[in-house]
Amino acid sequence: MAPVEDAVSREVRICVVGDELSAGVGDAKALGWAGRVVARTRFPQPAYVFPLAIPGETTTALSQRWEAETARRFSPEPDVDNRLVIGLGRHDLDAGLSVARSRLNLANVLDVAESRRLPTFVVGPPPGHAQDAERLAELSHAFSDVANRRRVPYVDTFSPLVTHEQWLADLAQSGNGFPGQAGYGLMAWLVLHTGWHAWLGLPDDTV
Repeated sequence: MAPVEDAVSREVRICVVGDELSAGVGDAKALGWAGRVVARTRFPQPAYVFPLAIPGETTTALSQRWEAETARRFSPEPDVDNRLVIGLGRHDLDAGLSVARSRLNLANVLDVAESRRLPTFVVGPPPGHAQDAERLAELSHAFSDVANRRRVPYVDTFSPLVTHEQWLADLAQSGNGFPGQAGYGLMAWLVLHTGWHAWLGLPDDTV
């Protein structure tokens, strides 16, 4: 975590990689959870935030493309604070990936980021279709374990939302598995209250 005084003086660049949930698909305000989080974060100077989402992306695909895409947005200058946010989705289930493979994919990304001295923040997959709940719970737990072993902040969005009435109502209304404004707002709240400001080295002024 960067000291507060460093966060104040340094330019911040954040790349958000993930699937369509990271881009806020289904949100009438086109903010998604990432846009809401940034809007609620009081950066000392304007932050450079780059959403890099690909629809239907698995962790295998993400692990193969994240480094090249983020490298073009990050700065090599020592006074620039480059940071990576990983928004994990549910598509590993659809693709039939084993939990072990999903774990390995995330571990590889985090290990490379660590070797690049790139601070990383991971947001886990939120609940989707009811029939996938058991498998998604297992996947979210696996992702959490991988991140925690590496002391990387991890936001569990599955456990708090799987029985949350507002979340379930939002999914039911959309009918396509995507949350709407309320659902993305819930995800943003979880991110903001699970170490986001501490990770950035900023005072936590959320209410």
